Amino acid sequence: MRITREVLLKNTRDIISQRTRADRSLLSVYLCGSMLEDEYLLGGAADIDLVFIHTDLVPSPREVIGLTDEIHLDIAHHNHRDYRQPRNLRVHPWLGPTMKDCKVMYDPQHFLDFTQASVRGQFERSDHVMERSRLQADHARQIWLEFHTTHPQSGPKEVAKYLRAVEHAANAVASLSGPPLTERRFLTRFAERAAALGRPGLHAGLIGLLGGANTEGQGSREWISAWRAAYDAVPVDLRPVRLHQSRRLYYQNAFQSLVESGQPLSVLWPLLYSWTQSALLLPEDDPALQLWNDTLTRLGLLGAGFDERVAALDAYLDMVEETLDQWARDNGAE
Repeated sequence: MRITREVLLKNTRDIISQRTRADRSLLSVYLCGSMLEDEYLLGGAADIDLVFIHTDLVPSPREVIGLTDEIHLDIAHHNHRDYRQPRNLRVHPWLGPTMKDCKVMYDPQHFLDFTQASVRGQFERSDHVMERSRLQADHARQIWLEFHTTHPQSGPKEVAKYLRAVEHAANAVASLSGPPLTERRFLTRFAERAAALGRPGLHAGLIGLLGGANTEGQGSREWISAWRAAYDAVPVDLRPVRLHQSRRLYYQNAFQSLVESGQPLSVLWPLLYSWTQSALLLPEDDPALQLWNDTLTRLGLLGAGFDERVAALDAYLDMVEETLDQWARDNGAE
């Protein structure tokens, strides 16, 4: 299959047409994510992010439909009640930016037209921007506080929680100048956002939180091989939608593309985040889990180094909060 935007959008429209004819509960459908950007492919692979809005109970929160080995539909299912207060959506750190930029694909009752117009109204007002960023920073700080007060032993659950805190911290900064960061281009896009704010050091700090200073020349290709072993080892009956087999090349090709482009450390975020999601589901005696343990121990995200990472997260959050405070002063959003 020849991959072009036009071909992908035609396939998307065909599937939407089939679904809306078969399911009368579908009120609206919108397209979001990388397909709205010029660079929608990474390593020749992409996902097509759709949101189906239902008038009835949502059948399942998320599903994946493979189109080719490299392309899949990633469909989220929402209830229309989630969109009843469009003015509140303006300050929602995730749905707000998504609704502002999304492309309406099906909306016979003009439900989305009204909602999107309301969200876009005063979306860029400085106090609204600040509220979206503050919510992200507050989530990160709350996770750090849980670690600080409980001092848990590190394992897959704790690493997953730590990575969520890092994600919120980075998006607190990124949200000052755009939508939240997408998974595969997380670090490359964050570098651009931090530089635009005059705080390029935040990117180096983010790499440090992910153990970038401890790579010691370890090859990213070895990480990718170990990641693949863990991804494939997840038991079928436990495999969540985010680890669907149709998404494997979506990740793997992106990792390889980042390495080949001379940005090996940019692999750290998407690889560690998705690898940890696999590790959460592996039996303790699985060899693939041991590879994850070994790598994250070297990166300082497991074992004795974990407490140091949590302490570094505290210091990093201080810098994030200072950045937000300065932006608020400069833009009249105090």
